[in-house]
Amino acid sequence: MLFLKLGGSLITDKTGVEAVRADVLARAAAEIAAARAARPFVRLVVGHGGGSFGHVAAAQVGTRQGVATADQWRGFAEVHAAMARLNRLVVEALLAAGVPALGLAPSALALCENGRITHIHTATVQAALDAGLVPVIFGDVAFDAAQGGTIISTEEVMMALADELRPSWLLLAGEVPGVLDAQGGVVATITRQNYDDVAAALGGSRGTDVTGGMVSKVQSMLRLVDEHPQLSIRIFSGLEVGLLAALLREPETAVGTRIA
Repeated sequence: MLFLKLGGSLITDKTGVEAVRADVLARAAAEIAAARAARPFVRLVVGHGGGSFGHVAAAQVGTRQGVATADQWRGFAEVHAAMARLNRLVVEALLAAGVPALGLAPSALALCENGRITHIHTATVQAALDAGLVPVIFGDVAFDAAQGGTIISTEEVMMALADELRPSWLLLAGEVPGVLDAQGGVVATITRQNYDDVAAALGGSRGTDVTGGMVSKVQSMLRLVDEHPQLSIRIFSGLEVGLLAALLREPETAVGTRIA
């Protein structure tokens, strides 16, 4: 079982508005297809970030902090619609490459309280995997028992799914070659033991991002491997031709940053 996230910064131009990088998306889809052909027994869940789709809409209405008024609920629906548009583009690219992809909206699967997922319906995802399909999830809105509504990131959805699906690897494909230190070099490995040493070098993310950028991603990934010691996470560049396919075939390949 592998989880793969295509970062919003990779497949969209986060400095624009609903601007997809069609060439990057098509190549990523082709590499996923090639890797599945080489290792047909691997079960794969794909997720993607919001990039210039969901983050821009969410920043305008503040959905992550809660939803109460009619205008905020309309914004809640608009954020989902923006993410669903991007999800459709990702699914269509995968289908065109020969990958049997099925888009699944986390807003229909997850329930939250105070911004945290308290329940996620994994049976639908499991049924898709059992059918030989590739579920494609994404950062989305979600109903929240305490604050009406909120936004859940792709990583948060994957963290919730990991409790039952128990992936061995989570591969995070972005536009940078890994987590960078103060000198711009790639940090090969991050663990609880060396996190304090590299934390100061972790900056925010370029463009509009309502879910926290690299700092919060690394922190959430460390929490995830705390809970699932069998899991390893790799952050790498999806812009390097062939690397995505290579890592889907051999996730142990020592490139980018491994979090364990």
